[in-house]
Amino acid sequence: MSNGVEFDFDNEPRAVVQTKTPAMVKLVIKLSGGLIKDSTQANLALLALSFLMLALSYFLIFTDGNEPYRPTQEEINRMMNMNVPNVAPPVK
Repeated sequence: MSNGVEFDFDNEPRAVVQTKTPAMVKLVIKLSGGLIKDSTQANLALLALSFLMLALSYFLIFTDGNEPYRPTQEEINRMMNMNVPNVAPPVK
């Protein structure tokens, strides 16, 4: 089924795809002080940071910082031994 047409794929110019490195990845690499060396490591660091921020947000939103005051046993004993005058008006 050859009709005499031949293609020479080895000498054809190929399209070169260059991906642009995102600014956040460049910033992480720059600020890491040499600890992070390529974009894959920077992406993993950003992913870990996002999970850390998510956990911190969950903690801050869903934990109640207004727990009731619980006196120590020493404070309870001291209050029990106090002589507090009865300030209620007499009942008639």
